[in-house]
Amino acid sequence: MPQYAVLIYESVPPEELPQEVMDAHMALPGKIRAAGGREIAGLALQPNATATSIRGELLTDGPFIETKEELAGVFVIEARDLDHALALAKMTPIVEGGVEVRPLLGFEVAEG
Repeated sequence: MPQYAVLIYESVPPEELPQEVMDAHMALPGKIRAAGGREIAGLALQPNATATSIRGELLTDGPFIETKEELAGVFVIEARDLDHALALAKMTPIVEGGVEVRPLLGFEVAEG
């Protein structure tokens, strides 16, 4: 099945997310499986203030751009097609933000 990255954006800091939202995130893999998909990986990100950006030889603190929403987490799913991936991504609990879905490209990783 094709793989998709689901990017979660929130304007609410992680420490201010309601417990029921956190619990809903923890239940998400089971809901995705029940709907015929599969979660490959899921990761929450530290706040933007912890980011370091690289532009050529220049390192700067913080993200590339300032937005109201921060990239708060990402998970990788397998779905039948884009429509199925979008349906699965709509299960993602968010407070004030949004979800972005992108198809992943497969790359061979050389060992050694």
